[in-house]
Amino acid sequence: MILRAYLFLIITSLSWGANAVAGKMAVGHISPMLLTSIRWGLALAILMTFALPQVRRDIRTIRANLPLLIAYGMCGFTFFNILLYSALEYTTAINVAIEQAGMPMVIFLANFILFRIRVTPAQIIGFVLTLTGVAITASSGSLARLIGLELNRGDALMLLAVLFYGGYTVALRYKPVLHWQSMITVMAASAFLTSLPFAAFEMARETVIWPDTTGWLVGAFTAVFPSLVAQVMFIKGNEIIGSNRAGIFINLVPIFGTLLSVMILSETMHLYHVAALVLVLGGIWLSERGKQQGAPVTSSTGDTVE
Repeated sequence: MILRAYLFLIITSLSWGANAVAGKMAVGHISPMLLTSIRWGLALAILMTFALPQVRRDIRTIRANLPLLIAYGMCGFTFFNILLYSALEYTTAINVAIEQAGMPMVIFLANFILFRIRVTPAQIIGFVLTLTGVAITASSGSLARLIGLELNRGDALMLLAVLFYGGYTVALRYKPVLHWQSMITVMAASAFLTSLPFAAFEMARETVIWPDTTGWLVGAFTAVFPSLVAQVMFIKGNEIIGSNRAGIFINLVPIFGTLLSVMILSETMHLYHVAALVLVLGGIWLSERGKQQGAPVTSSTGDTVE
């Protein structure tokens, strides 16, 4: 069961790493608000081809929890992606990678403050190791480059995105007992509908960039993998091992993003990339080992995880 959670979360991180690459490729080919709407509109259309019978069966539970499900879609899907794609218009991938690695700390702190979920010393050390690995990757192994980073408009947008997704992850502990098809369909519908006003705002300001072929391809890719595959895997991973443990896997995102950049964008693989990958994987292993040796914790579904 635990190994299945690890597989789910690795697939999630791989998809989100690809989303970062796709988001960078989208710049100049489709504007961020419109990309978010197209992404979730296409994802919803795909879901409706097979998930409607399950949605009808779960309609009572959906109605009873509709405000929460709408909030999940709005905060975890719409706001996060709009902020991430917008951040890439103003700041570098280096800054975004480091800032995205702050999600596990947001999750740790929120879980401790709100629910008094204990963070073990091994988890803290593991987080520091993974963050170090991410920083090495993001700074190209240069301490001077890392120290010289400056906070700009894009950085502020990405930090806000991190807060939204960290909050969404912690809030998954309250999710209703609902089939994954029903849950992701309602959340995708929420994301699509709540993204439309932002796309309309882009059009009203005449800053919209209508998609060309590249823009449509990016939209289609993000609709399938980062939207559907990754979100379902992340929810299921949270169900099994809880948000604190699942959150540490988010630090694999910039590592996968780097590897995919090498393969897709023909960027050069350096020794510091290998060192960073070792640190990130070592940090995840240490965090998990410390958690397993400690006291049982409560998962995102309220169940006890040994």
